[in-house]
Amino acid sequence: MKLSAFGQKFTAEAGITSLMDDLGNALASGDDMIMMGGGNPGHIPEIQARVKEILSDIAATPADLRRLVGIYDPPQGEKQFIASLVELLNREYGWGLTPANIALTNGSQAAFFMLFNMFGGDYGDEHRKHILLPLAPEYIGYADAGIEQGLFRAVRPEISFTDAHEFKYRVDFDAVEVTGETGAICVSRPTNPTGNVITDDELARLEHLARQHDVPLIVDGAYGTPFPSLLFVDATPTWNEQIILCLSLSKLGLPAARTGIVIAAEPVIKALSGINAIMNLATGSFGAMIAEPLVRSGEILSLSRDVVCPFYRAKMEKAVAVFRDAMGEGGCHWYVHKPEGAMFLWLWFPDLPITSLELYQRLKARGVLVVSGHYFFPGLADDDWQHRHECLRVTYSQDDERVAEGLRVIADEVKAVWAAVSDESPRR
Repeated sequence: MKLSAFGQKFTAEAGITSLMDDLGNALASGDDMIMMGGGNPGHIPEIQARVKEILSDIAATPADLRRLVGIYDPPQGEKQFIASLVELLNREYGWGLTPANIALTNGSQAAFFMLFNMFGGDYGDEHRKHILLPLAPEYIGYADAGIEQGLFRAVRPEISFTDAHEFKYRVDFDAVEVTGETGAICVSRPTNPTGNVITDDELARLEHLARQHDVPLIVDGAYGTPFPSLLFVDATPTWNEQIILCLSLSKLGLPAARTGIVIAAEPVIKALSGINAIMNLATGSFGAMIAEPLVRSGEILSLSRDVVCPFYRAKMEKAVAVFRDAMGEGGCHWYVHKPEGAMFLWLWFPDLPITSLELYQRLKARGVLVVSGHYFFPGLADDDWQHRHECLRVTYSQDDERVAEGLRVIADEVKAVWAAVSDESPRR
């Protein structure tokens, strides 16, 4: 079968397809795999109870059930949900939104595919623009979202050590360069994979750069503020017409509903709606209709703050404690990125004798599924930075005992790698 350039690009091996294949195959096989690779949210009883109540109300109301399954929404998305979200965000944050500032997509991944290719790529007359990622590592799903190759430019971070076995990435503003070939700036907050939260000051400086050069600042808030608020540090909800804020219902507990939310200036929303119409006819109603009562009442904010965030903070604290105990002191160098949000631990093993991909394969053979860190550096793929091959992303969103077991296996395998190297060293 011969494929076009587009077909070849999107059927080639990619980090996100490898990740999803691993997850799907492990679940389907029935093997007792410890699933610490994907970003599937945990199952929070309070959230599931509210979803069940709302679904029961919809099922008992013929007009609502017809809206849920029997009527196309406009390409911009379910109108009642958008109206309720506008009212909530204006009431809470004074953003001055209208319904023309919000569009829904079939998941955040679809939103980023559209946005990256709207602002990056071929502009005609052999003029191409890139998407600037000012803080690598970044989300695995960005890497292959460009229709054209080489869509991203990324910047190595500054690394500061915040504890004996803890570090944090910060934006290296001396290295961030916005040029006439920059189509947009994009940053996730909190960052997937590291759990890093760029500060309010860093966000303001990035917005200033975007405004100076008249390019949008895309902020991926899938784990962030104002919801689902998987944040363990302070972060101010921020939007203005220079910013394209992307939110999601997935990490609130609705990943299968595939509902992405884009808040942006009217021309951006109009363009997204047009692409939605071409690609999908309409977005799905399911997530929007389940979440609309929570948005209308403001409950989505209190659930995020009082239920979702504490759920993940407790899991994070347990996971960090287990890993610190399992690694102990001596034998090898190891660090955990300061966990400021999301649902991941980003583990760094400086001078690891094998690559993170090899470590991933060894862990998979032992029944623990993680993600090799080298996938999370879009825009730095040709960089020879050794750090790219020394990190792992693990999720702690699932059962605490299974997560603890998986972390102990990781620690055991890393120490075994170092012990093997020591055994092979020449005797003195």
